[in-house]
Amino acid sequence: MEHRAEAWYRWRTSHWQDWPLTELLERKQRRSTRISVVIPARNEERTVAGVVRLLVRALMSETPLVDELVVIDSFSTDATADVASAAGAIVHRACDIAPALGTYRGKGEALWKSLLVTAGDLLVFVDADLTQWGPHFVTGLLGPLLADEDVRLVKGFYTRIRTEADGSVSTEGGRVTELVARPVLSLWWPQLAGVVQPLAGEWAVRRSLMENLSIPVGYGVELSTLLDTESWHGLNALAQVDLGSRAHHHQADHDLAVMAAELLAVAERRRPGQHGHISDATLEQFVREDGRLLPRSRAVPTHERPPASTVLAAERGGLLGAAP
Repeated sequence: MEHRAEAWYRWRTSHWQDWPLTELLERKQRRSTRISVVIPARNEERTVAGVVRLLVRALMSETPLVDELVVIDSFSTDATADVASAAGAIVHRACDIAPALGTYRGKGEALWKSLLVTAGDLLVFVDADLTQWGPHFVTGLLGPLLADEDVRLVKGFYTRIRTEADGSVSTEGGRVTELVARPVLSLWWPQLAGVVQPLAGEWAVRRSLMENLSIPVGYGVELSTLLDTESWHGLNALAQVDLGSRAHHHQADHDLAVMAAELLAVAERRRPGQHGHISDATLEQFVREDGRLLPRSRAVPTHERPPASTVLAAERGGLLGAAP
């Protein structure tokens, strides 16, 4: 008998070429759907302009599929904001969005803050460090959302191209996916084992869903969104699209370990039968300096933002209260 995850994979998996641009534009216009592309970025001055420029030209100037392209600059110390703006993006610094709510460092925080400054009914998230990709990343992710109103979350997957230290190229990226995310799903959420790349940075979601999710401020946002969507709406709400191949920067193992700890904290909070929350977590690591092995403690981000809908409702209530 076919496994549930395998059945879902066959039913809900498509290829980006299945979603031609002209068809997507017709569906968008027929339904008066607004589309926002959001690019979270931190110190990506070398690549973000190329990402922005290509999307603006292909999906805004040549074909009016995307209504707004927003870069959320998360504590960059380089010229990320300036080059993104010059390339055609609307740029917001995360710390300047709803400053009364405070600001955390992290990708999830940038995505959560984007909900407060964008207007799209459909949101497409794209990383800022892409170097081998194309506008089909956006069109492919939009396809299932524009074609099927039951679909609420679309995950991308691709062959990850990784440049090794010696200059050679391999396709064995995604270490945290294979060593953490996939085992976690297989053990505790086997129905989601058919998701090829649960941590993919390229994904699309309906605003009506995203605004009602609790969002981890760090790298746990992709896993939490996947788990919560399936928990609330079932497998029918999920789809995935083969986007071909993707190249981007890769992090050091010590940094990936912090990401892995974040994912485990997200999973523990949502694991069946568990209702606790790991807080004030630290990861103990060891580094060798001058021949000595030294311990190093690193904070693990575990905070989660409440659903943005509650914040937006409070803001609207405040504005109404101030009206004459």
